Formats: sequence, structure tokens, C-alpha cells
Amino acid sequence: MFSLENKIPDYLVGKYEMLLTCTFTAFFALVFMVFSIPFSHNSWFELGTSQAFGFTVIFFMIALFVVIASKILMYKYTRHHSLTFYEYILWDLAEVVAISLLYTLLSLEGDALGVINLKGASFSTLFGSALVYCFVSLVFPYLISGMYFAILDKDNTIRLMKYTNVVSDEPVTPRTEDKITLFDNSGEMKLSVSSSNLYYIESDDNYIKVWYSDNKGDLKQYMLRCRLKTVEESFRGSSLVRCHRQYIINIDKVKVLRKEKEGYELVLDNDLIAPIPVTKTYSANVLSMFNDARINNRI
Repeated sequence: MFSLENKIPDYLVGKYEMLLTCTFTAFFALVFMVFSIPFSHNSWFELGTSQAFGFTVIFFMIALFVVIASKILMYKYTRHHSLTFYEYILWDLAEVVAISLLYTLLSLEGDALGVINLKGASFSTLFGSALVYCFVSLVFPYLISGMYFAILDKDNTIRLMKYTNVVSDEPVTPRTEDKITLFDNSGEMKLSVSSSNLYYIESDDNYIKVWYSDNKGDLKQYMLRCRLKTVEESFRGSSLVRCHRQYIINIDKVKVLRKEKEGYELVLDNDLIAPIPVTKTYSANVLSMFNDARINNRI
């Protein structure tokens, strides 16, 4: 169920997504400004070769800088903390207010910061008009970008398939019936591997690396454009568990769980794989699943 207190999905704060969002927002705002200038009141935006046009260009660049700086700060913040939808909305609205306030200060008659004075315009009138303009110029492209990335994220879903649902002339043992199946954006299957052969999944920005063993026992990796959060949600209830912001591991492949100074780390049953760290956020769940796997003799 949707709630403003829910954490925002990763696709809203990814580096690639933020770059595209800023680019699309700049284009959208520029087009909106060009078409709205003839109908604007209390505005000194102009096109042509006048002084006002020069100030228009400068203001547009400053506003774009504010948006880019805000998105860079958001990206860095979300690398270590999570944002709720409520906090994300407030952050975006703060951009609208900041740019609107800047426009108002640059436009007030007699103000020390006034660049072009609009005679007879009050602070409330200027600020109100600027809020409406900035809201349309920023919030609309943010919504469009968010919906676009949501559609892409849905297409990149990794599915856990149960072979008990598939008609086959070959007997399927309980140990091998779980298959991890990866699809691309067009719905074409790219990789299908038994969960018993999967070691872990590693995040690489907007991509994931799936580490598994082939039929010869050699360690292999497969790369796919997808987010680790999507994987985590798709495999809930399976032997895959999130242990770190960057890793999801197959608990059945864990050989040793040991306590270190920085926290726990997992040693998988393949000497080519370096120990994988467990962060405090996920340690309780990892310990619970590890103990459950031992009790059920899966490890």
C-alpha cells in the first residue's frame, strides 16, 4: 500500500536517472518559458537582443545550476541514507521556493538585489506568480521522468520461477526446482540458472552482476541493467537475502559467518569469492536466515 512514509525507489535517485531528469527539466522549462513569455504578467523575461534577454539567460542558467546542485546533493545523501516520498516531495518543493524567491528578489522595485524593477509589483504578487511558473517548470517534468523510469524499472524485473509450474518430461528434484530467470526490456530471457548454483548478486550503479557456477563448476558472472532493490523484492521468501547496500547473497552458499571489528562477514563455499560484508541494517535478517539454513541442514 502506498504511503508518503515509504522509501522512494532507487530509480528516482540513480546517477543516470538524475542526469536525464535534469536534462529533460531544462528542456521542458526552456520550451515553457518561450511559449509563456507573451502571456506573462509581472515578468521581465524577454527574447531578442535587449538587456532583459541577457538577464533572462543568466537567470535561466542560475536556476538550472540550483536544480543540478540540489540533485547532486540528493544523490550523495541517498548513498548513505534513505528518503521517504514525503521527504523527496519536500526536497523538490524547496527547489521551487528557492528559485521563486530568487526571481522575486531580482524583480522587486527598490530592492538592493533588484536587477530589473517591475514598478507597482508587490512581493506577494511576484512571489505567487513565480511559484506557479516554477511549479510547472520543475514538478511536471519531475513527474513525467519518474513515471518513465518506473515503467523501465518494471520491465527490468527479475523473476523467481518455480519449475513445479512448468510441464516437463524430466523429473525435477526439490533442490533444483527453483530457477532464477533474467529478462531484458523486450521480455526476452537472457539467463536462467538454478538457485543452487547462484552465489551472490552485486550492484554496479544501475546494473547488477550475477555470480554463479556453470555446469563445469567454473565461476561466471552475468551483467544486466537492473537495480538491486528490484532483485530484493522479487526474491523475497527465497534463499536470497540482502546483506549490504551492494550485495544480495544466497544463504545456502554460505560456508562461514564470522564476527569482525567492522561487523559480520560471509565466506561463501568458493575460494575465488572474497568475503562479503554484512552491514548493521541487514545483520539481524542475515543471522536469522543463516540459523534457519543450519537447522534445516541446507548448509
